[in-house]
Amino acid sequence: MPFRLVWSLTKAMAHQMPDTPCRLYLITPQRLDPPAFRDSLAAALDAGDVACLQLRLKDASEDQIARATEILMPIAAARDVAFLLNDNAALAARLGCDGAHLGQTDGNHAEARRLLDGRILGITCHASRHLAMEAGELGADYVAFGAFFPTETKATIHRATPEILAWWQEMFEIPSVAIGGITAANCAPLVQAGADFLAVVGAVWNHPEGPAKGVRSMNAAIAAAPRSPY
Repeated sequence: MPFRLVWSLTKAMAHQMPDTPCRLYLITPQRLDPPAFRDSLAAALDAGDVACLQLRLKDASEDQIARATEILMPIAAARDVAFLLNDNAALAARLGCDGAHLGQTDGNHAEARRLLDGRILGITCHASRHLAMEAGELGADYVAFGAFFPTETKATIHRATPEILAWWQEMFEIPSVAIGGITAANCAPLVQAGADFLAVVGAVWNHPEGPAKGVRSMNAAIAAAPRSPY
């Protein structure tokens, strides 16, 4: 998978090229009507640089998720955007997704790594250095830290600070994803600390001028924030 190779090399390249850009990681709304959402998704992905799309449908059945994947994954694939499924590695493998993003309670991570051999596995690590190192040891392709800011997407239990991104950037080659309440207005410290990807929901889908403008605003804010020199 060409994208997975690019993803895996991101951090290694950053050690030689400090200006390697942070990229946008887009997460879908928790509830959506896939046929109606198709045009909004295409507009967002066509508006600028998006590395990854995570399908995150809470309270949806596997059949509903499968139907959404059937409709939305080709839109991402046509634009060379990785398509990840939230919470369920087995279903992601069965549906042919590019990978999965798992929380700490989403099954056995080692088994997920086996199921997703040759695909992307991302793991939520909250604000824990220990959890992040464990994820790296079992072969995660990225670790996700957060929440960095208050968010209405989900209950905020763990709060992370940019320092954990700077520590990870300096110590490890596995890419990091920052998540939680991130907007164009507040993302600069995360980019400067060394986040490889910024995961956003509301900053794009709830943008007052539409999702395309949301993507362009995030891209501009990322470009304006210099990265860590590590």
